[in-house]
Amino acid sequence: MNPAADKAELRRRFRRARLQLPRDTRRQAESAVVRRLKPLVKRGRKIALYWPVGSEMSLLALVETARQRGAQVYLPYIERGRLRLWFTPYRPNQTAERARGRLKIPQFAGKRIRADKLHTLIIPVVAADRQGFRLGQGGGYYDATLARCPFAPRRIAAGFACQLADRLPHEAHDRPLHAFVSEHHYLCF
Repeated sequence: MNPAADKAELRRRFRRARLQLPRDTRRQAESAVVRRLKPLVKRGRKIALYWPVGSEMSLLALVETARQRGAQVYLPYIERGRLRLWFTPYRPNQTAERARGRLKIPQFAGKRIRADKLHTLIIPVVAADRQGFRLGQGGGYYDATLARCPFAPRRIAAGFACQLADRLPHEAHDRPLHAFVSEHHYLCF
């Protein structure tokens, strides 16, 4: 067995399932997930979201809840030339200063903080399993970043129900999740 080939095939399969969701189904699912995540948004909390790329679930509606409740939203910022994420504050109507990586993830300017300064980290997934492991895009940024954290934040993966697997391959360096949230699930690990 080739673990890298297995993961590549799983990524293709789960991306295809996510991509095939009808627009109305996507919107309803995104609204349901935002409702499930709202209790985490509290005054003074630092919450990291992700900027949706391609067919990833958009949680940007959660930004307005954070603003109303006095929580600060952060977005990942890829450190140049390193396998590490920092997090910068998100401000509505802010323009990305550049895009990074093969997925062209928008990067926003601002004072960068490390992941261990966050209370909650909401992570995008290609897939998640019932044991609390995730299959990401394959870059390793989140796992490498969390491995360097003396105090890791609460890690929650957000995705569509079609992205939940019974079991995914994982390796020793993979950091488990605390929860997976979809339109049909709020699984705690």
